[in-house]
Amino acid sequence: MVLSMVDQHKPKCHLCSNVFENLEELRKHQDDAHKEFTEFHKDVSDHSPTPGDVTIF
Repeated sequence: MVLSMVDQHKPKCHLCSNVFENLEELRKHQDDAHKEFTEFHKDVSDHSPTPGDVTIF
């Protein structure tokens, strides 16, 4: 398979592979179409550390 390199400079949604003209359109798309994904990953302070995480002081 050969992929075109025409739109390599444009932002791409990695959840559905849609290509957008600018970052604002990408953010709006992700907030509308992938709302549950963006809400889950928006505030990382709510997530507990994964097993094996090491805190360095």
